[in-house]
Amino acid sequence: MKKFEKLTSQVVPLPIENIDTDQIIPARFLKATTREGFGDNLFRDWRYDSDNQPKADFVMNDSTYAGKILVAGKNFGCGSSREHAAWAIQDHGFDVVVSSFFADIFKGNALNNGVLPIQVPEEFLQKIFDAVFANPKSSISVDLEAQTIQIDETGDSYSFEINAYKKSCLINGYDDIDFIISHRSEIEAFEQQR
Repeated sequence: MKKFEKLTSQVVPLPIENIDTDQIIPARFLKATTREGFGDNLFRDWRYDSDNQPKADFVMNDSTYAGKILVAGKNFGCGSSREHAAWAIQDHGFDVVVSSFFADIFKGNALNNGVLPIQVPEEFLQKIFDAVFANPKSSISVDLEAQTIQIDETGDSYSFEINAYKKSCLINGYDDIDFIISHRSEIEAFEQQR
């Protein structure tokens, strides 16, 4: 995984609540065995009509909005436990997803795949939407080390929570196996003492 420390980016706003994993990546696209290519089908049924033509009214088809941060409504990633949802978000180019609530399994899958899910209060989430809809070029800054997210235009910020282990993995670009390998010398020293 790539290392994550700080990110300043514009935002793709998706103010829809209860977005489930089947909406994120429909089940019919789960046949691949590698992570690549899932981003092409992210929100497939919302992005394209039955003739595979982009729907003009969907935010990801609107060139006004772009960036590496997806901001979504409450209860993002509910539904099935499919890891492919995190793969699709990451493969499409999002490094951060912001919501006022995440399904636990999605949150874990996101962290395991290099996507930072940031849970914020509903009031702060609304401030992000307000800023972005008022000015689509608005940016958000995320500092993982300091655990802060800031709306750059207004200066409003929030200190978010993250599991210390997963924070360390993201900062170092480790998956779970990489983390274990990074402690190889300590493991070998422990084994020699036994």
